[in-house]
Amino acid sequence: MVAHILHSIKKSIITVSAANNFFSKSNSNQLKKLQKERSFEKSMSYLDWDYHLSNRRTALGLLKRIESVKGKIDNQLIKLSDEYALDVLGWKGFAPWLYVYSAVNQEFKEGWIPANYFGKIVVPQLKGNYGTIADCNSLTSRLFKSSLFPDYVYYTNEVWFSREYKVLKKSEVTEMINKVSENFIYKIDNSVQGKGVHIVENNKFDIEKLQILGNGVLQKYINQHSFFKSMMPNSVATLRVTSVIDDNGIVSIRACFLRLGRSSDTHVKSASHIRIPVNLTTGKLEKHGYSTNFIQIESHPDTNFVFENKQIPNFNDCISAAQTLHKMVPFTRSVGWDMIIDSNNNVQVMEWNGSHHDIKFGEVTQGPCFSDLGWDRLPKQ
Repeated sequence: MVAHILHSIKKSIITVSAANNFFSKSNSNQLKKLQKERSFEKSMSYLDWDYHLSNRRTALGLLKRIESVKGKIDNQLIKLSDEYALDVLGWKGFAPWLYVYSAVNQEFKEGWIPANYFGKIVVPQLKGNYGTIADCNSLTSRLFKSSLFPDYVYYTNEVWFSREYKVLKKSEVTEMINKVSENFIYKIDNSVQGKGVHIVENNKFDIEKLQILGNGVLQKYINQHSFFKSMMPNSVATLRVTSVIDDNGIVSIRACFLRLGRSSDTHVKSASHIRIPVNLTTGKLEKHGYSTNFIQIESHPDTNFVFENKQIPNFNDCISAAQTLHKMVPFTRSVGWDMIIDSNNNVQVMEWNGSHHDIKFGEVTQGPCFSDLGWDRLPKQ
């Protein structure tokens, strides 16, 4: 009886030992990844957590709206997204945006960069505080010295000054405006998603009201090319060109899409815009545009303008402008340029986004856009 018990105990020890050995060999890498993930989580500040939780809520809310049209996302795509987020990017918290990308495409693509990974891993390491320079409108003329920007005068720290940085009296600014027949746009510093943009009618110019808005730039209102007017006449369209500059100073274009306003909008707003991918080689619009919920459409819902194969006028000039301008700010490794072609066939650059510009739409429709840059291997702490 005792011998039988000893034999059972020995057998159990051998079984447990074998199981432990199997776990050790098969899952040691997984354990290391989990430990790395926990270490990453411990390194995050309260603000980091808040940022990632906000992204999670936004992504999962968007996923739900996509699923209401396309059906529930395949569990295999969720699994692949989770594995990629943990195994490659270092944290499962980067997975929600991968769910969104996968749901729209109905497949998973290695190399995608989630929006919150871009914001908290890529931006701090490849831009630092230098990208935020783009939020200070009055620095544009000094940095680029380019006529491509429609900037007219700046207002910063209670001082008005020209593109040449000559300080102006309020009466001088008012006189300058009164001599011009067209309207203006006043754009406050750090304006995002169409917020902080104000249309100023020439005959209703009130300098005191503008000063209340805070630091910003007064730009000439752009009379856009007839091609864009035919799409939506009520607001000026925006061509977003995303560029990156490598370690050798070579600038490449990674994504491009056209943003159109709705009939009720005076300017393009992220809350309501229509976006259409643009073929990087031909400059033609793709067949499908997208609503804010990434729902596919083939024409503008207000004007019925059909997108497919429509050619962006002077597209190569836009690409060339982005490449030339980016070389002037090489310290900002990726930039989102907002530009358009005006009625005189000239490129007009409305603004440059040097810090956390949107990469989601490019990744969904044209990505992976950055898979050759090694962003997935950046240090996670």
